[in-house]
Amino acid sequence: MIRYAGEDDLAVLAEHDRHISESELKNIIRQNRVLVMHRGDTFTGWLRYGLFWDSIPFMNMLYILDGYRGVGDGSALVSFWESEMAGAGYDRVLTSTQSNESAQFFYRKIGYTECGVLLLPNEPAEIIFKKELTGKTPPTP
Repeated sequence: MIRYAGEDDLAVLAEHDRHISESELKNIIRQNRVLVMHRGDTFTGWLRYGLFWDSIPFMNMLYILDGYRGVGDGSALVSFWESEMAGAGYDRVLTSTQSNESAQFFYRKIGYTECGVLLLPNEPAEIIFKKELTGKTPPTP
């Protein structure tokens, strides 16, 4: 099951997502910018996003817990998010990954294409990916 995170998800998200402060996590949960995935009662992963240039949905984090990877959960979570963004009127989405991470192959496999690179001192290149959402249908309730 995929759904928007609620305040009752804060503890499990804060336990696993060490890339964001708990106060900011709470803030973006209130903005409906975090999706969570469960298999039955088991929390298996999350997706959080923001808006690049305040106008383009940008997936900041996609994470599937060990033991649940490679079975389609990540693809399902991204597809749900893309449909939500299309339903909200957006025509494209963005994400990124470092050039030394295998996530770049996942994003290419699900239809994302490179559209830029960010170079920071002493860091691997950050590859920016985009996906056009034309033809994407919103999820049914």
